[in-house]
Amino acid sequence: MTGAEAADRVNAFVPGPRIRIAGKAGGPLSGLSFAAKDLFDVAGVPTAGGNHDFARFNPVPDRHGFAVQTLLDAGADLVGKTITDEVSLGILGENPFDGTPLNSAAPERVPGGSSSGSAAAVAAGLCDIALGTDTGGSVRVPASFCGLYGIRPTHGRVSVEGMLPQAPSSDTTGWFARDAETFARVSTIMLGEAPGALPTRLIIASDAFGFADPEVAQALRPMVARLEAIVGPASEALMAPQGLSVWARAQRTLQPVEAWQTFQRWIESDNPRLAFSVAAGLVAGAQMPAGERNWAAMMRLEAQARLRHLLPPGTILCLPTTPFPAPLRGLPLPVLQPLRDRISCLCAQGGLTGCPQLNLPGASVAGAPVGLSIIAGRGEDASLIATALAMENAA
Repeated sequence: MTGAEAADRVNAFVPGPRIRIAGKAGGPLSGLSFAAKDLFDVAGVPTAGGNHDFARFNPVPDRHGFAVQTLLDAGADLVGKTITDEVSLGILGENPFDGTPLNSAAPERVPGGSSSGSAAAVAAGLCDIALGTDTGGSVRVPASFCGLYGIRPTHGRVSVEGMLPQAPSSDTTGWFARDAETFARVSTIMLGEAPGALPTRLIIASDAFGFADPEVAQALRPMVARLEAIVGPASEALMAPQGLSVWARAQRTLQPVEAWQTFQRWIESDNPRLAFSVAAGLVAGAQMPAGERNWAAMMRLEAQARLRHLLPPGTILCLPTTPFPAPLRGLPLPVLQPLRDRISCLCAQGGLTGCPQLNLPGASVAGAPVGLSIIAGRGEDASLIATALAMENAA
């Protein structure tokens, strides 16, 4: 059974009839199927963004978003739109309206969000590749939790036209695949560039490894050793000298402010139903003091300068993608919030610096996947793709 024909046994796709659009015949991705997170426009189909009230406020798009059109033009077949955390404001993948997609790699655990449905669909083999978005970790985290390749490209590298925004200074289009070869094929199309030269210098983010659960750090050591065999002996450095939690605080200041600016008109005009955690985040953004915003903007400049210093061309940095494997499904809010905060400490650099980051699958803790991330300097996305291919070939 192909991905296009498979039943949605993991609740990955939005409720209702499945969308199916054939890709251009003879393209470089012909024979592959893809799904699109319900933040990407598909002509004639409402973009609901994971909230049942959102589509009522916005017109049905009359053209495909850039990422969707790009994959169709390359020959891939669209087989559906996937569930997302409400308006991409989530990191664990639990949607109170559409349900939580099943993490095939760890069924009792969350899939990660907000690109939860896309990750779940790829992990279950319902499609070959899937489009997600990453603002604060929404591709990287589900890739880690579901055991997939997933990338947050350089900010601004891939057009976000026809993609529902959240925080434009951090928003990116990303994608998932189960194997490195397929991942490289779609990356070549999305980036407009073939895999590049392998990096020649590897840095281990010692603060990030120290922040992760000890079991995670230990599980990732064989992958780090494989990286060293490919790139060369690693050195160690602090990714965030100010503190990982300081960088996370800056991202958790800037992102909600922009999210409030993005959705303010809809909320004030439509009074939509929202999950408590989503509404609380938007309220926090609306009430953020000017002094805190100014501090966060300055910290963003410091983070950018730090990674420019650490990551000249030919250099990559590695770190745990998430500090722990996927949490159990259905945990109460007081338990979840500290977990979200810890996740953001290992993801904030994406939105703050705009550097590309790729999750490499291949490790597990207590049977649940955990990923190793590699980060390169801005515009060096192709070297990360080459590294992913080399890592899989060396496994």
